[in-house]
Amino acid sequence: MKGMDLFHQGGWELVKVMPTPSSVVIGQEIHVLSQFFFSSLSIISSKFKNGYIKCRKLIGARFFNIGYGELADTFNSSRDNVGHGTHTLSIAGGNFVPGANVLGLGNGTVKGGSPRARVASYKVCWPDEANECMDPNTLAAFEAAIDDGVDVISISVGGEPKEFFSDALSVGAFHAVERGIVVVSSAGNVGPTPGTVSNVSPWILTVGASTTDRGFTNFVILGNKKKFKGTSFSSKVLPVNKFYPLINAVDAKAKNVSVSDAEVCDEGSLDPKKLAGKIVVCLRGGLSRVSKGYVAAKAGAVGMIVENDEDSGNAIITDSHVLPASHVTYDDSISIFQYINSTKRPKAYISSVMTELEITPSAVVADFSSRGPNTIEESILKPDITAPGVNILAAYPDGIPLTEAPLDDRQSPFKVDSGTSMACPHVAGIVGLLKTLNPKWSPAAIKSAIMTTAKTTDNNFNPIVDHRGLEANPLAYGAGHVNPNSAMDPGLVYDITIDDYLNFLCARGYNTKQIKRISKKNFICDKSFKVTDLNYPSISVTNLKMGPVAINRKLKNVGSPGRYVARVKTPLEVSIIVEPRILEFTAMDEEKSFKVLLKRSGKGKQEGYVFGELVWTDFNHHVRSSIVVNLGE
Repeated sequence: MKGMDLFHQGGWELVKVMPTPSSVVIGQEIHVLSQFFFSSLSIISSKFKNGYIKCRKLIGARFFNIGYGELADTFNSSRDNVGHGTHTLSIAGGNFVPGANVLGLGNGTVKGGSPRARVASYKVCWPDEANECMDPNTLAAFEAAIDDGVDVISISVGGEPKEFFSDALSVGAFHAVERGIVVVSSAGNVGPTPGTVSNVSPWILTVGASTTDRGFTNFVILGNKKKFKGTSFSSKVLPVNKFYPLINAVDAKAKNVSVSDAEVCDEGSLDPKKLAGKIVVCLRGGLSRVSKGYVAAKAGAVGMIVENDEDSGNAIITDSHVLPASHVTYDDSISIFQYINSTKRPKAYISSVMTELEITPSAVVADFSSRGPNTIEESILKPDITAPGVNILAAYPDGIPLTEAPLDDRQSPFKVDSGTSMACPHVAGIVGLLKTLNPKWSPAAIKSAIMTTAKTTDNNFNPIVDHRGLEANPLAYGAGHVNPNSAMDPGLVYDITIDDYLNFLCARGYNTKQIKRISKKNFICDKSFKVTDLNYPSISVTNLKMGPVAINRKLKNVGSPGRYVARVKTPLEVSIIVEPRILEFTAMDEEKSFKVLLKRSGKGKQEGYVFGELVWTDFNHHVRSSIVVNLGE
C-alpha cells in the first residue's frame, strides 16, 4: 500500500502511516496467485505514538506455502502478483480515495465497506498443475488470523462442497467462529446451475452476487439505424459515427477450422483476409471475452461485438477490452444476426463508453452466481445472501496489466471486476461496521441481522429477477440482497451457540472422532436435537412428501421492548402454521421460542421447490426469513 512502511519489531508490527494520523487502513493488500485470497479486518482502534501505531502481533501480510518445495523459494512473498487480492480486500476495508477511475470511467470517491478498519492478508494459494489451495496452508492461515486477534475474516476460496469435517475451510471457519470471529465467504461462480453453491457450512456467511445500479454503457448502431445497448471498458474508440463492415465470426473462419471454434472466436479460428478492417460478432463461450478481442484484433478486426447465447440471457459483463467492443444481450444478439443475414453489406458502429447511473432493475442476481440447494445439508439454505458483485470498481496493484491478453501493458490503480469474490468483501465490510456498533453480538447474531433485513425487491419495488428477467427465488439469493442500514437495527435475531452447531453435527450422524476434527472439545451430544432445530435465520424443508415437518426456532430481542406478530407468505401447495403467532418482549436479550408446522395442503400441482416467507413484525422492524420447501418427487 502506498504511503506506508511495514516492519517487524519484537514480535509486534509497527506500521508507519503517512502523512496524517487519520489514515488507519493498515496492511498490504495481497493476493493468492490463483484466483482467491484470504483477508481479515480488525476494527479495534489504536493510538499513534511518534507517528506509529502499535498493533497486536501481525496486522499486515503473511504467506503460507507448506508443501510446495521449490515453489516456496520462487514465491517466498505475500506480494500480490495478480491483483485479485488487492481488489477484493480494498472492497472490504479500503480507505476513502477521491478521483478513482478506470481508464477515465467511473470517476468518483471510492471506499471499502469498513473504511477505517485495519486489514491483514494471508496468502494461502499458489500456482501448480491443479491450481489448488492446500489444506495445511488454509488451516495455518485461519489459526494465524485467530491469533492475530482479527474481528472479521473474508475468504473468497471455494471448490466442490464437502462434508464439514473434511473441508479445511469449514474447519478453520469453525475455529474462528468459536473465538467470536465472523467468517464471510463467496458462494462460487458456477451458476446458474442448481446445486452448485460452495462454502455451505452453517457457521459461514455465504454470499452470492448481484448487479448494482451503475454500469459502463456503449451502443452498437447498425446500418439500418437500429441501436442496441451494451457494455465495455475499452480504452480504444472508433472514429465518431464511422461505420465499418460487420461480419459474423463464422463467415470469417479460417480453413480447416470448425464452425463451433470460429463462432466463439477461438485462438487461430479467424482468417485475417476475411476479417481485416471489419467489426466481428463473436458468441460468448470458450475463451474469455477479453481473449476473444485479442484474437479478433490479431486477425485485423477493428471492433468486436460479444453476443450472448440463450442460457446467458441478459447477463452482460464489463471487460477491459483491447479493441473497441460491446457485450450485448441474447435478445439483441438475435436482432443483430437477423440484420447480418438480411443484407449483402452489413455495417455497424460501436460508440464510446459512458458511465450510466440509476440503472433499473437493480439488483439482479448474476448469472454466474452459484445456486442452491445445499448439496451437503439441504436443511441449511445457501447462499445466505447476495451483495454487489458485478462490475465492481476497486483498487488494483502497480505493475500488473489490467488483462492477461498478450501484449496488453495497460495499467491502472483501479480495476472493474465481477464475481462472488467481489460480493463477499462487501458483506465483510458491513460485518465490520456492525461489529463496531454491537461488539457483544455473536457471529450468528450479526449473520441473522444481515439476513433478516435483506431486500427481495429491486429499485423498481418489483421482485428481484435473474439474468433472464424471470423472478428469482431463495435458491438464488438466499435471504435476499443485503440492506446495510436496516441491519443496524434488526429488532430481533436468531442466535446460535457453538454447542448448537455441535448438536447439529451430532444430529447429522457425526461421531466423536469426526466432531473432534472440527472442534477440539469433548462434546456430549443432546440426542433430542434434530437437524431442523438449528436456529438458522432461514427455513429449508428437504422433503415434505415424507409427511409434516415441525421447525423449532427462537428469537432474541436486541432492540426495544415490543410485541411482534407473525405474518406468513405461503405457497399454494403447503400449509404453514406458526405457534404462537405473537411474541412479546419486555427486555433486552430476552429470548422467545416458536414452532413452524409445515405440511402438504393438497392444493396445486407444483412439484419440486416452492417458496414462502415468515416475517415477525412490530410494524417498525420486519424480521424476515425465507422459506424453501422441497415437495419431493
